[in-house]
Amino acid sequence: MKKQFYVGLVTLCLLLMSRVGFALSTEWLVSPQQPNAKVRLLLTGETDPVAGTVTGGLEVQLNDDWKTYWRSPGEGGIAPEAKWLDSGNLKQVEWLWPLPERFELLGIHALGYKKTVVFPLVFQVEDFDQPVRLLGDFRLSSCTTICVLTDYQLDLSFIPSALTPDPAAAFAVDKALSRVPTLMPDSGIGEVTAVWDASQQIVRVTAVRSDGWKTPDVIIDGMEDVIFGVPDIRYQGEQLKATVSVSSWLGDVDLNNQTLAVTVISGDYAKEIPVVVRSGTVADDTNDNSLLYLIGLAFLGGLILNLMPCVLPVLGMKLSSLVMASGQSQGQVRRQFLSVAAGILFSFWLLAAGLLALKTFGAQIGWGIQFQNPWFIGFMVLVTTAFAANLLSCFDIRLPVAWSSRIAQTGDDGLAGHFIQGMFATLLATPCSAPFLGTAVAFALVSDPLTLWMIFTSLGIGMAAPYLLVSLRPSLVRLLPKPGPWMNVLRRVLALLLLGTTFWLISLLHSHMSMIWVLLVAAGPVLLLAFSMIRSRQPAVGRGLAFVAALCLSLGLVMSGGWILGAFEKGTQQESVLNWTPFDESKIESHVMTGKVVFVDVTADWCITCKANKASVLNRGAVAEALNAPGVVLMQGDWTRPSDVISQFLNKHNRYGVPFNIVYGPGAKAGIALPVLLTRDGVLNALNQAAGTQEIGK
Repeated sequence: MKKQFYVGLVTLCLLLMSRVGFALSTEWLVSPQQPNAKVRLLLTGETDPVAGTVTGGLEVQLNDDWKTYWRSPGEGGIAPEAKWLDSGNLKQVEWLWPLPERFELLGIHALGYKKTVVFPLVFQVEDFDQPVRLLGDFRLSSCTTICVLTDYQLDLSFIPSALTPDPAAAFAVDKALSRVPTLMPDSGIGEVTAVWDASQQIVRVTAVRSDGWKTPDVIIDGMEDVIFGVPDIRYQGEQLKATVSVSSWLGDVDLNNQTLAVTVISGDYAKEIPVVVRSGTVADDTNDNSLLYLIGLAFLGGLILNLMPCVLPVLGMKLSSLVMASGQSQGQVRRQFLSVAAGILFSFWLLAAGLLALKTFGAQIGWGIQFQNPWFIGFMVLVTTAFAANLLSCFDIRLPVAWSSRIAQTGDDGLAGHFIQGMFATLLATPCSAPFLGTAVAFALVSDPLTLWMIFTSLGIGMAAPYLLVSLRPSLVRLLPKPGPWMNVLRRVLALLLLGTTFWLISLLHSHMSMIWVLLVAAGPVLLLAFSMIRSRQPAVGRGLAFVAALCLSLGLVMSGGWILGAFEKGTQQESVLNWTPFDESKIESHVMTGKVVFVDVTADWCITCKANKASVLNRGAVAEALNAPGVVLMQGDWTRPSDVISQFLNKHNRYGVPFNIVYGPGAKAGIALPVLLTRDGVLNALNQAAGTQEIGK
């Protein structure tokens, strides 16, 4: 009797175990048409009575090299699909997709799975205490050198409240769930953006990951009948850029303002987010995103800044330093020139820190934006006036006796002054976009803090290179001519250059205030110079008489200057070569739809390169004739003063300084961005390409 009891108990346990196993999964299903694949529906036994959900999965096992597909298969294939139309007590089913892998079949790139894959399913039932019957039609596409489409009939019944956990099924499904991007823990992947270039039919995805990148990949989907190619991925530090070709059997694609599912992968981490695609221009940066290449560009850009017109006034301080250095020891020369270099480098570090702070607080940033501030311009007017007056010997800057003694004892030899010269040179250089500078600065402003810091350091070293060269070889100073009367002539010439810069800076204030106020501001440096010159030439003249004489002279100069500026401005308006209209991005598309070409010029009064482009290219010959053609619309965006509209337009095209010129048309709906320095052929070719013809310009 006792033996029979134990036999019965064991039998009952086996029956219960068999029942539980049967209740939590179907048998393996194999189709005669596809013996290399088998599928089954399984449940983990994990439930949520409050939400009314039951967790399960569809497990697929494939032999040898057979593969199946992801939700967006790529260039070929069909995604697996299940329909549960005849099920009972079932509200809905959520299908989750683990990360796929890339593979190639007969030259066709696809996304999918090999060997074994479990597709997690979440079943939401209507009544948690009533029986549920899952009746599913499951279609599976599997391929090697051939593809087979197979249908399976799934049938599984259970009572949700009576389910017990199945560790083996739970392990398989949980493992698959850990590979679902939307369920992964924080991956460190930050902001993800996408830019659509319609003319090239490519989309550029940009992402940032705080811990850097490891074997990254980017998968895009979310639109029917649209195929996203294999991405060209380039990354450096925290920054990643993926360029993906887009195609469709229906013809050209338009992704502007479309929401796509973008999955960004880094090693074992991934993040899937919906991204709204914005239209723009995707530049070919095959070489540009190499950090070493960009550092080299930054160095060349900084070096060329020494030759740009906006830095020309600093030539006075440079040459004066050289002349004064010719009678000093090599150690003194080295210290002085290293001080100037340190001032330049320190200023670029300050710029980098300021831009990082602006980025942190979400402000619009750009190269030379300080010249949009009238207070900064006014400060620079005072500085250039003071330096000009000093060069004209109107006054000498003398330190207190105690300071002078201390500096002499410590051997400083005026190093602070040379340091300030370096900073001053950098401040005047920032409104320029020298060749090689735009690319490096644009990349720096969208990069991680370390990359931005490295690029701005390279800019500073490039601009300081002449000083560093002299500091390394102080003997070069001996090649300079000996001091003599010619130095006084040179000082006056250089003072005139600084005065020219002063009045150029004053002219920039016209965008911020009326002409009367501009003239009043101009009266200040003129009065100072006049008073200083009269006192220096006639020491016996009383201060009151000197002031009255200087005031009369200043009023005369300011009035004549106002008349000249007014006449010049009036003449410029009457003799305008091109018919510019205010920038309005919303009208570009409508103009292009009517077959017109739109030429956009983003400029600023303080931008010397902008004026050079107009004088040498845009307002001359065949280019001016082409721009004034009936089918061309000219739009000009003025960035002289802060403008969120202009800043956003520049940022959209990965530009952070002026000049910026871009051409739109039927043949270039996304626009053709032109280089910083314009050329005749470059502008004409862009106009012809945008128009889709070779008839604009000659």
